Amino acid sequence: MARTAIFKPQARDLRPVAAAVIGLLLSSAALAQNAEDSTSATTTLPEVTVSASGTNRTVDDMTTPVSVLQGDELVQKRGASLGETLANEPGIQATHFGAGASRPVIRGMDGARVKVLNDGAVIQDASTISPDHAVVSEPMLATQIEVLRGPSALIYGAGAIGGVVNVLDNKIPTKVPEKGYEGQVEVRAGTGANDAATALSLTAGSGPFALHVEGMARNADDYRVGSGWGLGNKVDGSRARNAGGSIGLSWIGDSGYVGLAYTRTQARYGLPGHNHSFEGCHTHGLHLHCGGHDDHDHGEDGHDHDHDHEEEGVPVVDMHSERYDLRSEWRQPFAGVSAIRVRGGVTRYHHDEIEGGEISTSFKNRAHDMRVDVLHEPIAGWTGLVGFEAAQRRFSATGDEAYVQPTRTQSQGVYLLEERRFGDFGVEAALRHDWQSVYANDDGLVRKHKGNSLSLGGSWRFMPGYRLSAHVTSASRLPTAEELYARGLHMATSTYELGNPDLRKERSGNIDIGIARTAGDTTYSVNVYRNRVNNYIYGRTVDEHEGLQLLQYAQQTATFTGLEGQIQHRIDANWTVGATGDLVHAKLEDGSKIPRLAPARVGLRVAGKWANWRSEAQWQLVQRQNKVADYETETPGYGMLNWRVSYHQTSSDGTPWQIYLKLDNLTNKLAYVHTSFIKNAAPLQGRAVSLGFIKQF
Repeated sequence: MARTAIFKPQARDLRPVAAAVIGLLLSSAALAQNAEDSTSATTTLPEVTVSASGTNRTVDDMTTPVSVLQGDELVQKRGASLGETLANEPGIQATHFGAGASRPVIRGMDGARVKVLNDGAVIQDASTISPDHAVVSEPMLATQIEVLRGPSALIYGAGAIGGVVNVLDNKIPTKVPEKGYEGQVEVRAGTGANDAATALSLTAGSGPFALHVEGMARNADDYRVGSGWGLGNKVDGSRARNAGGSIGLSWIGDSGYVGLAYTRTQARYGLPGHNHSFEGCHTHGLHLHCGGHDDHDHGEDGHDHDHDHEEEGVPVVDMHSERYDLRSEWRQPFAGVSAIRVRGGVTRYHHDEIEGGEISTSFKNRAHDMRVDVLHEPIAGWTGLVGFEAAQRRFSATGDEAYVQPTRTQSQGVYLLEERRFGDFGVEAALRHDWQSVYANDDGLVRKHKGNSLSLGGSWRFMPGYRLSAHVTSASRLPTAEELYARGLHMATSTYELGNPDLRKERSGNIDIGIARTAGDTTYSVNVYRNRVNNYIYGRTVDEHEGLQLLQYAQQTATFTGLEGQIQHRIDANWTVGATGDLVHAKLEDGSKIPRLAPARVGLRVAGKWANWRSEAQWQLVQRQNKVADYETETPGYGMLNWRVSYHQTSSDGTPWQIYLKLDNLTNKLAYVHTSFIKNAAPLQGRAVSLGFIKQF
């Protein structure tokens, strides 16, 4: 098929640059030994506990790649959405659907292949159904965000072959504050979209009880883009506002805790790039037909278009979500068991898509989930857990764009995770079995699948401060209800989607090899991976009409090969420099390309501190993406410069506070996101300045 390049490439091929950065990473061990100042103190990365590891291991103990954002680093990288917050981490990009919705893309995989958790419990929203649906997780209220792959990720679902994102918060307290209360308030404002945000959290306790309340609100107008965009200086319809809050109560004893929480989230955001001219389009076999022919009446598929679409404006999503959570941990309940953890929740999710002041389509998701982990005491040197989880989701869509019929999905899984150390060697293994049934209400069809998954990893600390790791995973992903039963027009993504009820389960085989240095003035990590997915499910574009694509869910073998790395060198006690890089190549068995594949990137950073001041400058070069699928256009590369500065101080009562300033896209670069369905209609934000204040008490 012909491919139309509507942009002129603006950035050079990054392969030589990426090769240089990776070469630097691989040779840094020898360089670091010569470069370290013998008079300086040895630098060791701080121990960070990874909650989603299942057994509360530290980053250094993990045999598989893991990224953790917390503290000041989380504050500086935090965006309006989860995808935006993680988008610059090695191996992670984002779908970017304007300012309202953005989901992580890990190693070229997105959607249901990336599972998003809230403290180990699945977030039951509609974000896996379509990229224009927001993730119901608020970065401003997060205390830590973890991204992991391999054996530890397997216990949260075999379908997460891309990875697992775990967002931690304090909405269910696990300890009583020492002075009876503690909390934090944050306010911030920015120029890029005339945006403002406020967040407040408070935990108070007495005796064995602790109560936590938190809330946030954010409001943003249409955001400005970089210079040179042919459609103006703002993205029409990118305005967004959202608010949310939680209240949680816990009973906390010497051997554990049990707590309940209620969370409510509301959001209202625009859908840029919406094209009303596609209304009434339908299919003839595997071909699109738009407009009338022979005055034939198409019933529901053909509408009277005499009304003035220009007056309708940009559609908006009005989203509401309520969730009830249960979290509990019982330590040393009886001999042989070190802890029992329980996570459960009930979700009521609903959003309306509003056009011209009227509701055009409504989506509802009613779900409940439960998981139980039993951690055992060492058995012949092995520690680990066995667990069970179950979930049910009732999804329905009604209205003009109800492209997925009502479905009920039931899933169950059992899993085992074990680990052991043999001196400088560590071994980790996981097993999982899944069952799934998808019931289609309209057709009366039932599709049942089951699958086994296995992951095995190991690490070797071959020198003090050095670690070599490897893991292999064989996992099954079961088709989603949308992949099986979608049928209809989806104007938010400019697609007409056709599901396939005959889809089979995916089977992925992954190998990952990594090397890391965790101590000394120079620290680094680099990972190389290959993932072969049999029966890979993807949206294949089979026809196109003036920008509307007919997307049919199909299957064939796909292979993903890539690498990612980062390096940091401490010049002295106050200054550090670093570099990051990632790239992924993917192709289908017939030689065609994966749609919206993430481009290669290289980043450089310089950070300094003096007295109470902290500052960091970061520059990232994104390669143009010219490896495109049929009917897909190339996307130019770009370079983007960001700067952060913050001032930290302690109040007379001993509680910290800080003021921070962020300058994003300093050169006002026009930047398009290849992983986005609406890259042409919604480039990244242009130059923006944000000022914020955080006070703990």
